[in-house]
Amino acid sequence: MMAKRVVITGVGVISPLGTGKEKYWDALVSGVSGIGPITRFDADRLPTRIAGEVKDFDPKDFLDRKEVRRMDRFAHFGVAGAKMAFNDAGFDPEKLNRERTGVIIGCGIGGMETFEDQARVLFTKGPGRISPFFVPMMISNMAAGYISMQLGLKGPCETVVTACSSGTHACGSAFRLIQRGDCDVVFTGGTEASIVELAFAGFCTMKAMSTSNEEPAKASRPFDKKRDGFVMGEGAGVLVFEELEHALARGASIYAEVIGYGSSCDAYHITDPAPEGEGAARSMQGALRDAGLRPEEISYINAHGTSTEKNDYFETLAVKTVFGDAAPKVAISSTKSMTGHLLGAAGGIELIACALAIRHDLVPPTINLEEPGEGCDLDYVPNVARKMPVEVALSNTFGFGGHNGTIILRKFQP
Repeated sequence: MMAKRVVITGVGVISPLGTGKEKYWDALVSGVSGIGPITRFDADRLPTRIAGEVKDFDPKDFLDRKEVRRMDRFAHFGVAGAKMAFNDAGFDPEKLNRERTGVIIGCGIGGMETFEDQARVLFTKGPGRISPFFVPMMISNMAAGYISMQLGLKGPCETVVTACSSGTHACGSAFRLIQRGDCDVVFTGGTEASIVELAFAGFCTMKAMSTSNEEPAKASRPFDKKRDGFVMGEGAGVLVFEELEHALARGASIYAEVIGYGSSCDAYHITDPAPEGEGAARSMQGALRDAGLRPEEISYINAHGTSTEKNDYFETLAVKTVFGDAAPKVAISSTKSMTGHLLGAAGGIELIACALAIRHDLVPPTINLEEPGEGCDLDYVPNVARKMPVEVALSNTFGFGGHNGTIILRKFQP
């Protein structure tokens, strides 16, 4: 059976740059940073006191008050992103075949805020005071579960947990479901809300996060010589993946076509990337092979680009391995320079950035890139967005545990 073609017909974004695709995209291409001092908890005891917080979001715009109280913040984000994507895709609710519409959402850690709150209740008030909603608020699958319930979607409903690659692997799974004819539509992407003291303390003791607290807007600086760690962000990016003929039959507007997916494992270390970016290279090679493309056909790479010393260097080496002589010619940027790192949601919002780059023929910049770090010598689109034809875009995400994921989008060609 011939594989079905898959297109993106709707997107929804909650990010440190704003809620909604317009705010997100306008800030990205304007080089605006969403990083600032932490306001969600008192961070005075921690070496890192900055983050990419979502500031313009009210869950009551998307859910009633009772639902808001019974859901963790990561689920608020996921449901809101899905509802925005549903509306953006222009579905007629009466005509959508809900049994052939699925939900595949990535999430790295689930209801961290709920976990921390209820642990505090246990230690101060005792086990009898734990909320009966504790478990369903905390578990990672509930964003996908609530999306299905809120939108009445009865196809496959799954959650992918592969650390920072979760959103990308969720999109890859959604792509395969439609390709092989199991679904007509899948809501996919990622959501995360881990800006809580417990998560911060853990990353701080790993010395993984930036401590550039005095200049938050300059703290996330992928590929720059002064980079000193990642900056945590929060939010969600949800996309509507749709079978091409299904989309055309209802007159949907198409952002881009999904044409390739690659996945690999480093099998090397719990946090460090494999030497020379070997696993990342195999992920990109797999996506290119799946798409039937040569490296020189890629217009733009949205890099994982975390602003950590090893990741940025090894991702650069991986691009050189895969692209060879074409490596210096491809435009690369890390939008984490503006959003921070959304962990399990990163793959979702970054694939949306790729889809919008294709739609607008405009590549967002890597801000704060003043002096490239040693070995970081490719074209990272420093500081200013670049107007250029974007025919094909590739998105990378790499996660703790050695998980690597790559997705390729192409400008839609009927």
